[in-house]
Amino acid sequence: SVAASRSRLALAFGTTPQSLLDTVRERLRVKGKLVEVSREEAPVQQVVLTGDACDFTALPVHLQHDLDGAPYISASIDFAVDPDTGWTNVGIRRLMLRGRRTAGIDLVAPSDLRAIAIGHAKRGERTPIAFAVGTHPVDHVGATMRIPADELELVASLRGEAMGVVKCITNDLLVPADAEFILEGYLDERGHAEPEGPYGEFLGYYGGVKTNPLFHLTAITHRRDAVFQTCTIGGRSMACTDTAQLAALRTEVTVWRALETAVREVKAVYANPATGGMFNVRIAMQQRVPGEARNAIAAVFASLANVKHVFVVDPDIDVFSDEQMDWALATRFQADRDLVLQDSLRAMPLDPSLLGAAKTAKAGFDLTLPLLSPGAERDLEHRVPTPPVYRGARFDSLEAALEHGPKRFSELMAATGTRDGRDVVRWLEDVAQRRTLARDEEGRYAFA
Repeated sequence: SVAASRSRLALAFGTTPQSLLDTVRERLRVKGKLVEVSREEAPVQQVVLTGDACDFTALPVHLQHDLDGAPYISASIDFAVDPDTGWTNVGIRRLMLRGRRTAGIDLVAPSDLRAIAIGHAKRGERTPIAFAVGTHPVDHVGATMRIPADELELVASLRGEAMGVVKCITNDLLVPADAEFILEGYLDERGHAEPEGPYGEFLGYYGGVKTNPLFHLTAITHRRDAVFQTCTIGGRSMACTDTAQLAALRTEVTVWRALETAVREVKAVYANPATGGMFNVRIAMQQRVPGEARNAIAAVFASLANVKHVFVVDPDIDVFSDEQMDWALATRFQADRDLVLQDSLRAMPLDPSLLGAAKTAKAGFDLTLPLLSPGAERDLEHRVPTPPVYRGARFDSLEAALEHGPKRFSELMAATGTRDGRDVVRWLEDVAQRRTLARDEEGRYAFA
């Protein structure tokens, strides 16, 4: 559960939960630096096991969920080279133990690694690959990103400092030198050929048996005092799982990048981890022209297949607050006016609500207040009550205050310095005996 809360992820980045997205976006702007170290200097190669000595069943791998097909390694970060670009591809894939030196890997969903593995299989080639188990928490964030780049350098960018890497023992892949464990090997040349699953998936339900590639273990290297990490995944409490928190941050980065070209003033983006970190996204923005909220919704629909529901609010709503979001939905939304529906879009295959369909429908909720003309103020019915604050002139008497012009009740109190509203109530009753009082449409008092 290293990454099972936003506060833990923020701690890994040295920031606050509210500033986490800004910190990640800032670090991604800087190219990461890799420093290759010797095998003697790499902590992860203090112990090297090859041949019969490398054995999955010697690792502390447990059955996570009641109906899982076998024990799974769930915190493994994979490293493979794209032969077309020469870049290292980094991702997160679980490994289902099949034997002492074989494991299933899930490569059903579209991904760069899937494309790399299929390309090798078509040529009758093995796919060299390595898995790190137990690394800096920031590395898991980097492994989820969908940004065209050498993703090993991207991981270094997110660390915010140069990252030491070391060449594997049985292949030429570079991996983090400070990892706890590295599992080296290859995906065999048959491609998608072996059953894998079932497994308790990251959306809170089981995924069935699928046909997937087979990983062959050729070496295990680790620190002398290594810690074997596992990830929490699945179940009803999604917000408390590593996978949902990591997916949420990845979703926020991707959505923000899409919004930068669609609207002008994004204030905040939050992907709710309770929805798997991807299905429900909240956006706070300052609209400058009519229709910008709908532009934001359309941009998010197009940027990520995994996002199904987009909620757009004004900057006065805290997107991290369920309470404020529910209030905005209840008081600023009319379904016949503010609901945006789009069907027949690319789906997330594991979405259990699809019921076998290949495409999905998406909904956008415009929870913004009507756009104001420049210099205009909201009518009283659309203003949010706040504690009384008076910044106007002071007067010697309540009568002088009203002679100056219409005043709200709080302004009458502050104008004469009283902290007791009953004083004003008594005065209003007394003055009404000799002068006519009136009130305007906003409830301000004035002499008629």
